[in-house]
Amino acid sequence: MKEIIVVKCGGSTLNELSGQFFSSMKLLKENNITPIVVHGGGPEIDRMLNKLEVSCEFVNGLRKTTVEVLEVAEMVLTGKVNKLLVTKLQNAGLSTIGISGCDGGLLLASAIDQDQLGFVGEVKSVNSELLLQLLAIDVVPVIAPIGMDEAGNHLNINADTAAAAVAASIHAKKMIFVTDVDGILKNNQLQKVLSVSEIDEMISEGTIYGGMIPKVKAATKCLKGNIEEVYIINGKSESLMVGGEIVGTKIVASKEPVFSLD
Repeated sequence: MKEIIVVKCGGSTLNELSGQFFSSMKLLKENNITPIVVHGGGPEIDRMLNKLEVSCEFVNGLRKTTVEVLEVAEMVLTGKVNKLLVTKLQNAGLSTIGISGCDGGLLLASAIDQDQLGFVGEVKSVNSELLLQLLAIDVVPVIAPIGMDEAGNHLNINADTAAAAVAASIHAKKMIFVTDVDGILKNNQLQKVLSVSEIDEMISEGTIYGGMIPKVKAATKCLKGNIEEVYIINGKSESLMVGGEIVGTKIVASKEPVFSLD
């Protein structure tokens, strides 16, 4: 049985992903690791909103999604961004299919706060059977985070939370957050393994700062259920794997040994 890993590609990194990154995705499969890709697309959405002169605002870090904003977000995420990733993965030798959370009832969602956020959703359930069927025929799903509620309304979903929901639904033990940095550094040295408590300490002392803080916080939030390890890697690096190991920072809930009476 192949291991399944969920790979979340941030919108800010999509145009900078290296050719080696896509080749490394195939290398994952050759190492019996089957990827599922979930992507964002915030910068591309911003560009299209500006081009079409559609106003937008953020509330508590989430994009307030009016009907007009939703139309643009869905167009960009399920169209341009999704098909860009599908094409590059296929060029690297992977069989892929681009889908949104609306397809096959993949992401059943509900509005978080219609008054404050508009059509922004949170995932209520995932059609894991659909994903497993695609993996069974050796197809890599590439998922745009647009979901649908029970009434058929489409909802914009944060890509981090969508990726975490997908990972939990198929009992993945690992997640990869693809960013534009090599991982977490301390004294200019890459930290290969960190616990949540170590990360909290590094934030408090200022070692982790700026744009890295939301990245690591999103990663640590995923450490629940079956997810045991979350990686932060650089999508611009020469290789995602070296010697069968993922290159970057691995985050675990705790480094304490686990004792069992079994």
